[in-house]
Amino acid sequence: MSRFVVTPRAEQDLNEIWDYIAQDNVAQADRVLIKLDKTLRRLAQHPSIGHVREEWADRRHRFWPVYSYVIMYRPDTQPLQILRVISGYRDLVEELKRSSRISGSHFRSLFF
Repeated sequence: MSRFVVTPRAEQDLNEIWDYIAQDNVAQADRVLIKLDKTLRRLAQHPSIGHVREEWADRRHRFWPVYSYVIMYRPDTQPLQILRVISGYRDLVEELKRSSRISGSHFRSLFF
């Protein structure tokens, strides 16, 4: 069975997603998190299926959409490292830059 780890920042993202959706519908928030979890497990089994998005990050990082969210991960890590889960409604480049300033070295080498 393939495994994955969720970084503290990605865990915060998931909590924020649940909190936001749960304001209107707790059951829907649960369904979204279940779908995200299933997708993370699938990515752990098949890490190369993600998309390289050089306008967002260097080639060491992959991205995969789920509903209106984008999962950012490192396909070359064991266990698979989930870095972020970001709403597609946000400015992804700006959000990733902001993350790099907040977390320091975690994303320092992310950008060109």
